[in-house]
Amino acid sequence: MEQTNSEFLMELLHTPSPSSGEMVIQRKWMHYVKDFADEIRTDHAGNVIGVLNPDAPFKVLLAGHCDEIALVINRIDDNGFLHFDKMGGINSKAAVGMTVTILGFSNQVTGVVGVNAQHHGGLKDDFGLEDLFIDCGYKTKEEAERDVQIGDLAVYKTEPEVLKERYISGRGLDNRTGAFIVAEVLKRLSEKGCNVGVYAASTVNEETNMGGAYFAAASLEPTMAIACDVTFATDYPAVNKDKYGDVRLDDGPVLAKGAPINIKINQLLEKTARYLNMNVQYELTPRMTGTDADRMRLSGSGVPVSLVSLPLRYMHSPVETSSLKDIEEEIELIVTMIANLTGEESLNPLD
Repeated sequence: MEQTNSEFLMELLHTPSPSSGEMVIQRKWMHYVKDFADEIRTDHAGNVIGVLNPDAPFKVLLAGHCDEIALVINRIDDNGFLHFDKMGGINSKAAVGMTVTILGFSNQVTGVVGVNAQHHGGLKDDFGLEDLFIDCGYKTKEEAERDVQIGDLAVYKTEPEVLKERYISGRGLDNRTGAFIVAEVLKRLSEKGCNVGVYAASTVNEETNMGGAYFAAASLEPTMAIACDVTFATDYPAVNKDKYGDVRLDDGPVLAKGAPINIKINQLLEKTARYLNMNVQYELTPRMTGTDADRMRLSGSGVPVSLVSLPLRYMHSPVETSSLKDIEEEIELIVTMIANLTGEESLNPLD
């Protein structure tokens, strides 16, 4: 990965981007993409879309969501402890004992998710978020309310790490890696050239309602759309591969197969992978994908969609882990496929 590109990825991973609070990361994404996009578009959902060849009738929408799971403050008690609910798929067990950054209305505040000492009985086996709280050092509710109010968001206070110059680990790789990938695809296509319109969208709200993807697809009415997201790697101890499949880091991008996926787009991706001598992996999405692809597919008069995913270990934890090799290969796969489109392709499975 080029040095400037890896720096941009790390910048995204350092930037808090809780679902419903993506404005800071979107401005950074827009600043990066504006140097090579023909135009930049935004919308009322908060999406940012970089465009190449805006006059081309055949339009490819690429969606990588920039939001991450988060905590949302729902109560401040009389002693200044903050109580919270989830904004997206927070795992209560992963939250125990974590340091967090509260993105307060007046400033950012550091806190810790308190845990009852084992000597005092510890946590009950079936505990939930309602049993946890954040300690910022406040003594009273009034003191806390100078910095924090109901509805403020918080993220785990962790830094991304590179492991053996091979893997990257941290919070929110789901799916700031996807936002990075669609930006890099746009950049390389701007250099390589293509015959179709390309709309690379850093979408919002995927972790909560996927509304950003709907806004993007409904307004653009693309010919086809590809969601660039993450999927569950199963190559670490204690995972039941018989139940969850065999998906590995360093084994290439993952293509979805199932009812929501357009067969013709997958065939184009598979043909490209063979041309590149690149391995791809598969996951099954029989009914829904659980990604932006679902909302894009059902927008307007219907949009043919595919899903290309990055294998990810430890989903929705503070130490999500993925392969830099897989990131590079996913970019190369999508760039090459789009560069080879003529704009005359039919995506009708019956043609």
